[in-house]
Amino acid sequence: MSDEDKYWFNLSTNEVEFGKLSPAVDRVGPFDTAEEAQNAPETLKERSRAWADEDAADDSWGAGDDA
Repeated sequence: MSDEDKYWFNLSTNEVEFGKLSPAVDRVGPFDTAEEAQNAPETLKERSRAWADEDAADDSWGAGDDA
């Protein structure tokens, strides 16, 4: 299944699209189902939180060492 045959979430219109209908800057994906695409905003928030937590852990790595 190519990216043309998948679902995307348009960040400008907050609508699910099938195929690459809108400019890349306006869409996130691809997703296998329309439901996954519809949940894209929450998925993005969850991933952002996880990445921020990882970055914070990396930033503090070794901070407690008494070297």
